[in-house]
Amino acid sequence: MINAYFAGGVMFAFPNMLRSTFTPIFTAFPSKAKPRTIITAISKTPQTVRQNDAIENTFLQQPTSAYVHLPFCRKRCHYCDFPIVALGSASPQADDDPRILNYIDILCREIKATPTPSNHKSPLETVFFGGGTPSLVPPRLVSVILDTLDSKFGVCSDAEISIEMDPGTFDAAKLKDLMKLGVNRVSLGVQAFQEELLKSCGRAHGVQEIHEAIDIVGSCGVENWSVDLISSLPHQKPHMWEESLSLTIQAKPTHVSVYDLQVEQDTKFGSLYTAGEFPLPSENQSAEFYKMASEMLRNAGYEHYEISSYCKSGYQCKHNYTYWINKSFYAFGLGSASYLNGVRFSRPRKLKDYMGYVQNLENGLVNCCQDSKVDAQDIATDVVMLSLRTARGLDLKSFSKAFGSSNVLSLCEVYKPHIESGHVECLDEQSRKIDAEEFRSLLSEGDKVNEVLAYIRLSDPDGFLLSNELISLAFNVLAP
Repeated sequence: MINAYFAGGVMFAFPNMLRSTFTPIFTAFPSKAKPRTIITAISKTPQTVRQNDAIENTFLQQPTSAYVHLPFCRKRCHYCDFPIVALGSASPQADDDPRILNYIDILCREIKATPTPSNHKSPLETVFFGGGTPSLVPPRLVSVILDTLDSKFGVCSDAEISIEMDPGTFDAAKLKDLMKLGVNRVSLGVQAFQEELLKSCGRAHGVQEIHEAIDIVGSCGVENWSVDLISSLPHQKPHMWEESLSLTIQAKPTHVSVYDLQVEQDTKFGSLYTAGEFPLPSENQSAEFYKMASEMLRNAGYEHYEISSYCKSGYQCKHNYTYWINKSFYAFGLGSASYLNGVRFSRPRKLKDYMGYVQNLENGLVNCCQDSKVDAQDIATDVVMLSLRTARGLDLKSFSKAFGSSNVLSLCEVYKPHIESGHVECLDEQSRKIDAEEFRSLLSEGDKVNEVLAYIRLSDPDGFLLSNELISLAFNVLAP
């Protein structure tokens, strides 16, 4: 089984008929070990990025994205195992809370001390403030962070700047102040539209605050905004899930993220529930939730462009797409992880340890992987795993160029029965779907596969529902 893992600001998880991990944008590889299968079929000896220009040119471009972790929450939700700082309802006003002030100071010190490539010349095209509940941070402090990023790396004038916001943590004045700073995308953490489900999850907001938040986003003229929903919650029934989807569609966000709950061991849910047992929905029910979301959202005009992500035309999350195409990115803050020169580098999850990390960084005692040599085999596993999360799928031409045409043939061989069953699809360069009979013919001729096939992707929704198994097959054939 492929477990969930974090990258930059997103938890990567695959439905396993269908037990995917939900989460909004968050941190990268802090505590959950990424599954790592060495692909010996690619090379007998580890190959560094610098030894393969095709890999470097295709997958390891200079970072133009930054994830910033703001860990503050009013309280910890029952499903949450993220590194957060719970402020509590009796805490000082956010504008003068010393915990927030001190953290922002340390965060900006980290940004300033982060080494940049000697040929750095590309400003940031996306910035994502994740958490935690970033909307608890005063706009003036968000401004300090953006100014620090701009001073260090540069920020494009038309950059996508996203922030996660929870209902009940902002008003129109705060949102307008954030928009004046350049924030142009909001990710609203709704999770459910039923009061009883919100309470059972330990959410700090109620249904009325959801509707108020949606109204605020609309009245402020935010064009690009997303709603986050969670399926497979305890006691969640199909009619509840259908209602949440319907109300989301009525709200007309440009983007919807749908996550399936995974119970983590070190959470309140972990002490209360066992996966697959009541009151959690069964795996078959979870699969039906996933299919319902795919059908309802696609019928409403949303493109299902990634396993957990739907958008109106032209409103893909540019920042998250950085992850799906395995492009380098910066990450800053508690528990976050960057991806630089093919290496993922995690920050500590505990605040005291993070403070020590920043101090060591300033003293030149930390190598943020700028000069690390990496194994091309590891990059290949990332490329397969991340690409098959998307509706676009795995770019076989680029993969062949970087990792060899023989590996493309091996992937085609192992996916042959799944292409015939309809769980895996092949496309040519004109995005024409190749049927099973034509695929068999191409495969029998060997070189024809590399000439004709352009992409392999998982079908929606059935292929996505089996993504754990199908991606594992790819790893196994590349690592016999």
